[in-house]
Amino acid sequence: MALWRIRATVDDRPGYLSVLTASLALRGVNILTVQVHTTEVGAVDDFLVDAPDSLDEAELVAAVERGRGRDCWVARSEARGLADQPTRVLGLATRLVRDPDATGEVLRTLLGADEVTWRPTPVRGGVTGTTMALPDPTGGSYELSRVAPIFTPAEYARAQALAELAATAARRTADQVTLVLPDGAELVVRPSGADDLAGVLELHERCSARTRQRRYLSGAALPAPARLRRLLEPTQGLTLVATATATGSGATATGSGATTTGSGGAVIGSGGAAEPVVAMANLLAEGDEAEVALLVRDDWQRRGLGTALLRRLVGHAERAGLVALQLHVQAENVPMLRTLARLARPTAAERDGSVVTVTVPLAAAPVPVPPVLPAQRR
Repeated sequence: MALWRIRATVDDRPGYLSVLTASLALRGVNILTVQVHTTEVGAVDDFLVDAPDSLDEAELVAAVERGRGRDCWVARSEARGLADQPTRVLGLATRLVRDPDATGEVLRTLLGADEVTWRPTPVRGGVTGTTMALPDPTGGSYELSRVAPIFTPAEYARAQALAELAATAARRTADQVTLVLPDGAELVVRPSGADDLAGVLELHERCSARTRQRRYLSGAALPAPARLRRLLEPTQGLTLVATATATGSGATATGSGATTTGSGGAVIGSGGAAEPVVAMANLLAEGDEAEVALLVRDDWQRRGLGTALLRRLVGHAERAGLVALQLHVQAENVPMLRTLARLARPTAAERDGSVVTVTVPLAAAPVPVPPVLPAQRR
């Protein structure tokens, strides 16, 4: 017996697939897997089959045509074709998360392309026969080609999903930094993602009631998970999380909280790190202004972490073209007011009862953000 891949188009009507499979069965062909790609001209059926050694390519094509299949393509396959397709795609996705620069090679593997070319010019995506034009979300575009079979809309959708995943991973990697505090402690600061929820929940649980109350103003209770999810992935803005590295843990200061109100969130990134989340910084944009908030675990306060996170949010806001940031701080929260003073920027403060609203003007003109372009496309 020999493994073959067969792709053919059949009318998308009840019973037509069974006619095709019956024609193959009459010749002793065992269908191992099948995928159906819906197109405008009919259903494109992609089979992995085990056929008798006596059957050659021409006889398999004839069997398909007798089963009302058309535009038939047949090619020998290898044992790796037996891998479950979702499992195979998940494996490729895992590779992209670890190495976004491998996007070209992953697309080649996914689609069996003969050539994958990356160009700096954007294109309108789509498929034309055996050629696929795929926009790169980080800038530029891919062109994929193969001798046969023709690309289907389903394959384009898969390629697009993987390209978007690679772009997200690339941006996350570019935005991740190692932060060294004045006392020598090291942390990793990166944009947050939905899978940071567990770590952020633990962060809130390990903060004192006073620290949580200074962050949210409305009380010291733990925020609901749904609210934290919105903070981690907002519509507009950025959330940064700081995780302690193995060499950077070990805090000494307790002190009061350094927090402000306002929600915030992330646009990119992925978490799930084993290291504990020790701080969260939120920026929520609305129009040309944004609210900023910080939450730093008690044993990491008064060590320069809040100041470093706030400066990164200010830099992001300026690159995004925002004109001002607002922070709502309890009047008695002297550590946070000192953190704002360390920015060495003009500020305007307005007090309403026990809350001080501090406005930090930013550069009016947006600073262009170049696209994240992988150093090498493989």
